[in-house]
Amino acid sequence: MDINILKSKKPKILITGANGLLGQKIIKEILIEGKYEAIATGRGSCRLPTEWRGYVYEEMDITKPSEVLAIFKAYAPQYVIHAASMTDVDRCEVNRHTCFEQNVTATLNIMKGCELVKSHLIFISTDFIFDGKNGPYDELAKPNPLNYYGKTKIETEIAVQKYKHNWTIVRTNLVYGIAHDMSRSNIVLWVKKGLEQNKELSLVDDQFRTPTLAEDLAKGCLLIVEKNATGIYNISGDELLSPYDMAMLTVKFFELDPKGIKKTDSSVFSQVASRPLRTGLDISKAKNILNFKPKTFEEGIEIMAKQIKLANYKI
Repeated sequence: MDINILKSKKPKILITGANGLLGQKIIKEILIEGKYEAIATGRGSCRLPTEWRGYVYEEMDITKPSEVLAIFKAYAPQYVIHAASMTDVDRCEVNRHTCFEQNVTATLNIMKGCELVKSHLIFISTDFIFDGKNGPYDELAKPNPLNYYGKTKIETEIAVQKYKHNWTIVRTNLVYGIAHDMSRSNIVLWVKKGLEQNKELSLVDDQFRTPTLAEDLAKGCLLIVEKNATGIYNISGDELLSPYDMAMLTVKFFELDPKGIKKTDSSVFSQVASRPLRTGLDISKAKNILNFKPKTFEEGIEIMAKQIKLANYKI
């Protein structure tokens, strides 16, 4: 327990899944802004950059109610950004018990902690609650998930909306970015590396989403905190793109030879879980109320390229 954070007059934000891509970006943004105290939590030891200062890290298994309640009692955060989740769609389809435990049961545990100290709960959800027939979707669209992952997310959304105190549901999709330890790949890195190794890459042109830069999603979450915004908000990119579109933008930015890119459609891929063909999110509400301004996909590539260069990563 960090006594300095307990004594601080700044509002406290507890982040679950702090070791993940989004969690890392939220912590970094909090440290940059300097308006809040950050309580980073995750399963196991801290994997955030060792040079970061000004936050506290606590090990917390969100599937264990006793661990969750102990942390909430200790820190009494005013805000909670619940970013931890099992997001591998195919794994969720196969390992349903684990998926339910990590996505639904764990969130109910977090809600109990929030209720204890009356925290404002900010829950990260997904575009995969929709069937992809009428995307992009606004906040009032009717959910109809095609896979088990989406079903757990909509079940959790319903539970969150019954929370007694302030709540916000943040729907996002296809979050991409650079984790500090390069522990997570993305389509940009995959295309760049594959073409530089003269591989042939097949990319579908019939699935569409609005890819979201992780830094933008982190800033969107903090805009919600700043404005005490409640209800449902779509926080994502603003361009409806297929994986093929994203690959070609990557080719353009890095001036790669596109001859290894092969355009195809989703029918040629066999995946365990069904994917919606056309989701994407309408972010008009976030733009108007939060003044949310996402980067374009090309701008996102540029940001990642600078991060790769600064860290001298070999990809």
